[in-house]
Amino acid sequence: MRTVLYAIWLLFVAGACYSLVRAVRGSRQHDRRTADWPRVQATVTGSRAGWTSGFGGTNRNQRFWPSYRFTDATGAEFTGTSQDSTVPEPVEGSALEVVYNPQDPSESYLAADRTRAALGCLVPFFVVFAIALFWFIGRFPLS
Repeated sequence: MRTVLYAIWLLFVAGACYSLVRAVRGSRQHDRRTADWPRVQATVTGSRAGWTSGFGGTNRNQRFWPSYRFTDATGAEFTGTSQDSTVPEPVEGSALEVVYNPQDPSESYLAADRTRAALGCLVPFFVVFAIALFWFIGRFPLS
């Protein structure tokens, strides 16, 4: 029975490692791709509201995805919508820093990327969680 628990633990660790490696690679690829893109100040033009899922018994929270407008180096105006949500509703007319693709200015992202901070918290959490599960399986009373 303990072998089955260790096999399940191994599958969990393998799945978590695979997911984390893909997320880190995606984040690094995005960082490398946007590293040389121009940074400009954009103006918030509104936001799209949505709700968190409330998964796992947590409370549902309203989230906002800001829409913004910016001007590229040639003076042309472009609009975009953030992929990152915020809890407080962004104030219309406030400034955001964005990076945009000089070859296709319609492709833009918020300059403040929170993915790296989230991954920096998730990796140690999964390491500690995996070690704790491994320890617990060894102490789990089987009769």
